[in-house]
Amino acid sequence: MDSDEGYNYEFDEDEECSEEDSGAEEEEDEDDDEPDDDTLDLGEVELVEPGLGVGGERDGLLCGETGGGGGSALGPGGGGGGGGGGGGGGPGHEQEEDYRYEVLTAEQILQHMVECIREVNEVIQNPATITRILLSHFNWDKEKLMERYFDGNLEKLFAECHVINPSKKSRTRQMNTRSSAQDMPCQICYLNYPNSYFTGLECGHKFCMQCWSEYLTTKIMEEGMGQTISCPAHGCDILVDDNTVMRLITDSKVKLKYQHLITNSFVECNRLLKWCPAPDCHHVVKVQYPDAKPVRCKCGRQFCFNCGENWHDPVKCKWLKKWIKKCDDDSETSNWIAANTKECPKCHVTIEKDGGCNHMVCRNQNCKAEFCWVCLGPWEPHGSAWYNCNRYNEDDAKAARDAQERSRAALQRYLFYCNRYMNHMQSLRFEHKLYAQVKQKMEEMQQHNMSWIEVQFLKKAVDVLCQCRATLMYTYVFAFYLKKNNQSIIFENNQADLENATEVLSGYLERDISQDSLQDIKQKVQDKYRYCESRRRVLLQHVHEGYEKDLWEYIED
Repeated sequence: MDSDEGYNYEFDEDEECSEEDSGAEEEEDEDDDEPDDDTLDLGEVELVEPGLGVGGERDGLLCGETGGGGGSALGPGGGGGGGGGGGGGGPGHEQEEDYRYEVLTAEQILQHMVECIREVNEVIQNPATITRILLSHFNWDKEKLMERYFDGNLEKLFAECHVINPSKKSRTRQMNTRSSAQDMPCQICYLNYPNSYFTGLECGHKFCMQCWSEYLTTKIMEEGMGQTISCPAHGCDILVDDNTVMRLITDSKVKLKYQHLITNSFVECNRLLKWCPAPDCHHVVKVQYPDAKPVRCKCGRQFCFNCGENWHDPVKCKWLKKWIKKCDDDSETSNWIAANTKECPKCHVTIEKDGGCNHMVCRNQNCKAEFCWVCLGPWEPHGSAWYNCNRYNEDDAKAARDAQERSRAALQRYLFYCNRYMNHMQSLRFEHKLYAQVKQKMEEMQQHNMSWIEVQFLKKAVDVLCQCRATLMYTYVFAFYLKKNNQSIIFENNQADLENATEVLSGYLERDISQDSLQDIKQKVQDKYRYCESRRRVLLQHVHEGYEKDLWEYIED
């Protein structure tokens, strides 16, 4: 693609979006230089390298999503290169447990956005950039926009969306026309320029081209703003449309960042779209209806469409979210707290004993309670017994100790489940090393006169092992919030059975292989991974049966 080529998405093939040098014409011709109102100009840019994302988000969103050579990621079908491999062809129709969805590339996301604008514009017939702003205001809910648009109060609608009613465009421009006979000062930099060097929005506020360019660049690159950039005039809330941004910015990196922000907002607002959470993956999953179901991206990452986390069967999104928050809050210091601190019996602030004396004074300014470190009872009855406590039978001390013990028991219970959860998570993080080890074992087996097809059972065994570890990891989250009953006992038995089998399978895969043990290992590995598969199915079926029959009761943390 030549350096000055780009792509426009037009609603009419006969219409053409042109960009002229607005500083070279008189005021009367300024309207003719602007992009066609029926064109959404988000593509007048040569694609550049990735690395323009917002604060660690998906960098270079619209770059490199074509499968063949030479096609632009913004062109319909990717020019000549969008139909090849590497995730750049047409939508991938997938099916995971009868849940239908598609995996879209960046160019398909942009086309989907433009198609939404086209569908709405066939009814309301506004400029494409205005329609895009209206849809953004309603989170791309077309039905909601249509309902508000035809309720009879257009002025209120446009005011809420911070745009000028397009029907008043010509009158607004006429009211704000300046004479081109003399230079005028820019209200930002206060330098004098010819009137032809000024431009602005439909609100009528005009500034010089240089100030506009610097203003938009700052908003986009430093503040990460896309669809919410307003007119730079003080107190004006009219939003800058896409065509104006593309017309006034010359830096292709800034244009690409703006495209990223607009497209990212489109995906984030659409309940049927979800970014793949894998690092450096720029694909989006589109579903027919939102639900807590597993979806798999073209990059291989499987995740829950509802919450965006790795697929977490059997625990529900609600409990996983609570668990992740709890782990973030507690995991780093909980062990130290359990061993070295106690809670004030009055205000329950955590207190560390920093001396030998058992006489404790709470440092909480609203408490200042004095108590005994040993029995947690009030200090006053202890008298002069500074270094020992003989008040173990007092009722108030016993109540304080009971509360402390309950708190400690709750912490110990959390640590029990957290340690096992983290253990399986750590094992999964070494998955790539395990596959490398198994690959080496497969090569050793082939040297012992086994064919390639005969050694594939090892890869299958590793796949099953990783699935079982992932399931076990999330069973501990499920169990943490589960109340004890007969069904929970059955669940724990299934969990223990699967865990034992998983560890045995892991041990088989780590054994050294010799000629004498070759057939024996193969038989044991095959038997064990098939057993693991069956026990995993039994566990998950039991949990889902409990969901369907409402058998589970939960502990609110």
